[in-house]
Amino acid sequence: MDTRPTIAISMGDPLGIGPEVTLKALADASLRGLARFVVHGHNATLTRVAERCGIVPTWFRVRAGSDRALQPLDQDVVVIDHAELEFDASRRASTREGGFASKLWVEDAVTDALRPVGDPRRVDAIVTAPISKESWSMAGYQWPGHTELLAHRCRTRHHCMGFVGERLKVTLATTHIPLMELRDALTIGRIVEPIDLGHRLCRTLGIDRPRIAVCGLNPHAGEGGLFGDEERRLIQPAIDIAVQNGIDARGPFPADTVFIRALKGEFDLVVAMYHDQGLIPVKLTGWEDAVNVTLGLPIVRTSPDHGTAFDIAGKGKADHRSMRAAIDLAIRLAAAPRIPAGPPLQ
Repeated sequence: MDTRPTIAISMGDPLGIGPEVTLKALADASLRGLARFVVHGHNATLTRVAERCGIVPTWFRVRAGSDRALQPLDQDVVVIDHAELEFDASRRASTREGGFASKLWVEDAVTDALRPVGDPRRVDAIVTAPISKESWSMAGYQWPGHTELLAHRCRTRHHCMGFVGERLKVTLATTHIPLMELRDALTIGRIVEPIDLGHRLCRTLGIDRPRIAVCGLNPHAGEGGLFGDEERRLIQPAIDIAVQNGIDARGPFPADTVFIRALKGEFDLVVAMYHDQGLIPVKLTGWEDAVNVTLGLPIVRTSPDHGTAFDIAGKGKADHRSMRAAIDLAIRLAAAPRIPAGPPLQ
């Protein structure tokens, strides 16, 4: 019996680098030995990319919507092909067609992950290649990104965005919102969630007693209230709740120094208050190996930490290391004992 996990990969925007980084990662025979893969995408696009990059096709094509697509898929790599879709490969930009296709492929991957145990098409984890949020908007979809769509599809209220790199692990209290709206969006509960879910992530990854650092929002973590009261009014109460529930959470710390302390080994994970506060240090220290992981879902979902890179798409220049790291982490999380979610911290 083949005990390897099955990983679904959504190909991402067909005009971006998603198809290229997917194929480059799956070209490694050692990776294909660790899992089976179901790629939701477009066979003609993948074939064109393979020719440009000198990659020998190693996948088995199955037409989307066919009877064969509902049966067990035993090959190492299977592409579920939406051959009816068409794209202008000369355009390397956000398009309505790219938005429609990439959203469809994510939906198909999530559907497979949510299938019941025993279903021949159930997958153990999903990896999402980069999409263009502008393309989704052009196609009529108002989701800010993968994270929000996945939480809706999985009916998960308590979730957060996390990042795992070789040197840093980070979770975010808020994600894709304008910076000027942050003051109204940040609440005690939204800060407790990434502390709790980050703690569970560390334990899943084998860290028995995670040390969690929590960033302040304001310069110098508010400087005792001189530069804002969010640290006293929101962040400290969230830390207190986490500590009362047995989590080693500390802070709030000034964001301009706490990541240095984490890099030196003082903390296992840092909780950032907003997107760029957490993403800048993650990408600065590990853009080639950092992985986006959605925490709190009943399924495993990872993604490379970069975007569609339309400027280099189609040129065979894309670095696939973050995609490879995302696949490796998906395989690892699929095999790891799940830490019980439990009720939200109060």
